Amino acid sequence: MKNTTSVPNDNQPPRQRVRRSPLIAALMSASLPGFGQLYNGQLNKAAWIFVIFASLTIPVSAAIALWLPAPLTVPLQLLGGILAISVWLYAIINAWITARHRDNYTLRPWQTSGLYAVVFIICNLITMPLLTISVRTHLVQPFTTPSNSMSPTVLAGDYLFANMSYNCPYCLAKVNRGDIAILINPNKRNFFYIKRVIGLPGDSIEISNNQLLINGESAQYDTSDQQHENFDRVKEQSGNRQWEVQWQTDKTEDFPATIVEPGHVFVLGDNRDASNDSRLIGQIPLSDIKGLARQIWFSRSKEGIRWDRIGLDLTTR
Repeated sequence: MKNTTSVPNDNQPPRQRVRRSPLIAALMSASLPGFGQLYNGQLNKAAWIFVIFASLTIPVSAAIALWLPAPLTVPLQLLGGILAISVWLYAIINAWITARHRDNYTLRPWQTSGLYAVVFIICNLITMPLLTISVRTHLVQPFTTPSNSMSPTVLAGDYLFANMSYNCPYCLAKVNRGDIAILINPNKRNFFYIKRVIGLPGDSIEISNNQLLINGESAQYDTSDQQHENFDRVKEQSGNRQWEVQWQTDKTEDFPATIVEPGHVFVLGDNRDASNDSRLIGQIPLSDIKGLARQIWFSRSKEGIRWDRIGLDLTTR
């Protein structure tokens, strides 16, 4: 048997040895968590940092807002935000430290400017936006309320989460009387309304002397809570759902009995004097009901933050 000795292949250029720049590594991770680790040749760590950061900022945040008990939503959202920021800061600091210790680093064959550009585009400009759009469309979307049309339940300056997994063929949550729904403005299709569902297909809806009648029966069950700052307030009920409505004192309004058409709902604002609802814009197609108001996660007025409203569960009001 002959002894053979391997010799270098003259056709293969020697692998380039370079120094990694801590500043570049840190800036890359600042722009995209894990990107600096990719620059340092840590492919596995780069992937895990990006996956964890993306999960904390979008899917985990959506799951907290959608499925956990309302009292836990706000604190866990804050915790998730702190964890996401921590992962981002870790990626920056780790990329900086790792690059400082790689003075004589051998570049991997895949470490090219072209690959970096492709990864940045796929992760930052395609994956994250598509993930955000998908979650906001099908799971959870934040909304703000600019008016008091749903006062006293929802006030101007309330920021709320809405369950977008609602009123669709594969959704578990169906439209019920008393739901505070997010619906498309029939006059401006790129805007949303927030209103309460009062009538379902086939229901008879009537308002007589400010008293709501559903299928001929009064929805009022408590009139003891009368005058509040020039407003009369009463409590209404449908099934197990109860809510509070208001109108200006000494102001009476009627609405003739109307049958809700198939495939439509009748919606009202809880602030009956200041709501552009089915009394004016007509019945709303069920297909235009897009979300269910779930919880107020922040609230502020001209006077400042309304701490007592943060965390209110709207599915029980």
